[in-house]
Amino acid sequence: MKNLIFALCILFTSTLFAQKEWGNVNKNKVTLKEISPIWPGCESGNVAQRDACFNQKLATHIAKNFKYPAEAYKKNEEGKVTIEFVVNEKGIVEIDKVYGATKLLQEEAKRNILSIPKMAKPGMMGGKPRAIKMTVNIPFKTGK
Repeated sequence: MKNLIFALCILFTSTLFAQKEWGNVNKNKVTLKEISPIWPGCESGNVAQRDACFNQKLATHIAKNFKYPAEAYKKNEEGKVTIEFVVNEKGIVEIDKVYGATKLLQEEAKRNILSIPKMAKPGMMGGKPRAIKMTVNIPFKTGK
């Protein structure tokens, strides 16, 4: 009898913890949380800490790999480039749309985003890998 009660307690608590991480059941309505991909080096911590680490690593990556195209700089081309991309089920970045500013600036923004490393873990929903859509704005200003 003690073993049965012990087993039920473990089952009940593990179910509660699992639901807290990926979703919730409320009044026969299942709500699943989308869990962001995990950037390499951001594996530890809770969901909020991993998301903050992801955002910080993404911003650092964009800044570190930023190169103003020489021809665009000479022409004083400026503007904001918006990139819509997906981190697929394997944790690899795929570009959906690139728009804004000029073609040269769009190509540079696309190059920058495509150089993002493979994620340590892909995005998840309901405990299964899932492609996660993201949007990034990259401003280009010559400062002239």
